[in-house]
Amino acid sequence: MKKVLIIANQFPPMGGSGVQRSVKFVKHLRSFGYEPVVFTREVGNMPLKDETLLKDVPEGVKIYRTKPLECVEMQGIMRIPGKVLGKFMIPDSARLWMENSKKEVLKVIKDEGIGIIYTTSAPYSDHLLGRYIKRRMPEIKWAVDFRDEWTNNPYTLDNPYNPIRTKIEKDMEHSVLLEADMLITNTPIMRKNFIENNGIKGDNFFVIPNGYDKEDFEGLNTEKTANNKFTMVYTGALYGRRKPDTFFEALKELKAEGKIKPESFLVKLIGNYHKDKLQAQIDSYGLTKEFEIVGYVPHDECIKHQLSADALVLIEGTGRGAEAFYTGKIFEYMNTGRPVLAVLPENGAAADLVRKSRIGIVAHTDSVDKIKGIIQDYYDKWQSDSLSFDPDRSVIEGFERKALTAELAKVFDKM
Repeated sequence: MKKVLIIANQFPPMGGSGVQRSVKFVKHLRSFGYEPVVFTREVGNMPLKDETLLKDVPEGVKIYRTKPLECVEMQGIMRIPGKVLGKFMIPDSARLWMENSKKEVLKVIKDEGIGIIYTTSAPYSDHLLGRYIKRRMPEIKWAVDFRDEWTNNPYTLDNPYNPIRTKIEKDMEHSVLLEADMLITNTPIMRKNFIENNGIKGDNFFVIPNGYDKEDFEGLNTEKTANNKFTMVYTGALYGRRKPDTFFEALKELKAEGKIKPESFLVKLIGNYHKDKLQAQIDSYGLTKEFEIVGYVPHDECIKHQLSADALVLIEGTGRGAEAFYTGKIFEYMNTGRPVLAVLPENGAAADLVRKSRIGIVAHTDSVDKIKGIIQDYYDKWQSDSLSFDPDRSVIEGFERKALTAELAKVFDKM
């Protein structure tokens, strides 16, 4: 069995959406002839932890960890200076971890007999470590995986760096694209953007989307829940462009118009939030009793909340580059058997996938009236016990994690 070194700064027990892709690849790679060896950071002061994700790491898989040296995780009197210093790290706050790991990663490659390395971002420092290895050991085959875009990332476009830093990062990005043996990203639009923005051919550039793991649902009650309130569940972050404002406004208007009854309606928010700020925003819309901020929960608990819902909510903001995203939770939502209110850019990759898979109805992010109409439709059908839908399972099954790992193994085979 060929060994592949998985270089992923974000890896369990770190929690959050960024670790899911890497750990699921690690879980299934043995089925396709590759033995994963993981190179990551020590636990340190990880901002989010989810020990349950470690169960996805197969027995016997070796994990090498080096000191994180994350300025943004400093404690005590160094907490604020650390956060400030972290903002000046190029390309990100993991740069010190990357620099400190050079000697150790070469030793691991030699000791383990590694012939293939796989780096994944964010953080983009993972790719700089891969580039360092490739330059020192040209015989090593290197696959680069972009979970999101780099210099064309919408959140960077909204808060652009100064011209000097922008030039440095564009040069870093371009060198990674040129020096890697194989390139992978999440959506066809992201692939197109990388190719056009960097003037490369792209014949070694593949699309492997995120997905869901059907084993995460085993043993759980997937039958429709008999809730005494129409329950909508949103799981995920709310930051930057991803704002709930139009969703809140739609609910506020439906309540004021008497089209939904406060005593028979509930929205649960599952994620890592500034609870006080979010609660104040909810209160300002007069929806205090209709919302429950659950907060961050382990991944398995998150799925249970999704399955307890009558309907699920997706939210993604508009703006330059937003059309390239599959918002992460779309894939797990696919496998729940619950209809989705998809508040998304209507011409984006995520909206296209919702329509193709028939898992729900799309409302453009800024369309309060369309959002109201979908909520009203779901609510009325729930009241009459007729809320159902007919997703396309043939589309959904193409996003199962094991099937996607098979595609990654094919990329390794090509190298």
